[in-house]
Amino acid sequence: MSKKILIVDDDKDVFESMKIVLESEGYNVIWATNGKDGLDRCKKEKPDLVILDVMMNTDDEGFQVAYKMKQDEELSKIPIIMATSISEKTGFTFDKEKDEDFLPVNEFLEKPVDPKTLIDKVRENLGQ
Repeated sequence: MSKKILIVDDDKDVFESMKIVLESEGYNVIWATNGKDGLDRCKKEKPDLVILDVMMNTDDEGFQVAYKMKQDEELSKIPIIMATSISEKTGFTFDKEKDEDFLPVNEFLEKPVDPKTLIDKVRENLGQ
């Protein structure tokens, strides 16, 4: 059975481009357009991995979703890849070694995400 990936992003073009790349590799891709819907879909659909935008309704909505997921026993083991253009807008950069303790995400990818990098990081975080 193919792995299920939930993309939580308010930009339909970003979702569509990631969906094409991921489906071409055999993944089942579902979508939520904001944090609340993303959490609801996580609980209902039990995805194998979540790709999460940071800035949606608020500038830190993605971070809030990630924290809520990690505090929920059912959702806490789901790997999270954060895909964002936050560094372009704020100058924030993610250092996996340094920041993983306070940021509850497994990876940080800059938008626009390179398709090969996306696939590599998805496979890595799914243990494939």
